[in-house]
Amino acid sequence: MSLITGFKNFILRGNVIDLAVAVVVGTAFSAVVKALVDGFINPLIAAVVGSSTLAGSLSVGLRGEAAIQFGDILAAIINFVAVAAVVYFFVVVPMNRILALRKQGEVEPPAAPAEDVLLLTEIRDLLAAQSGTTARTQT
Repeated sequence: MSLITGFKNFILRGNVIDLAVAVVVGTAFSAVVKALVDGFINPLIAAVVGSSTLAGSLSVGLRGEAAIQFGDILAAIINFVAVAAVVYFFVVVPMNRILALRKQGEVEPPAAPAEDVLLLTEIRDLLAAQSGTTARTQT
């Protein structure tokens, strides 16, 4: 297999396409959730702690002009939790429900025997045919 053919097979594999779509949609969706958090949730929390923005609040001054910005950290955590919650409740839960509905009534096909088992069975049958006996069949 040539290098180009292998690359083409890799790119056209369904998982890669699904992943690319997920990244694009996830990025756009993350921007919507970030706007919601920055425009609504963070100002509410900032109002509780007495600041105009959450990012500027809850800071601890250090020597000079350095400061630890706990508000920035809290804002990032809130943003992450909001994105994770929306993805879970609006993507993961419905998808799991759809997959469960699909599986209802489906019967799993029996697993095919391994390649080495098939080869050994074939050898057994050939040896039995050469010796004139019948091979035992195992289930």
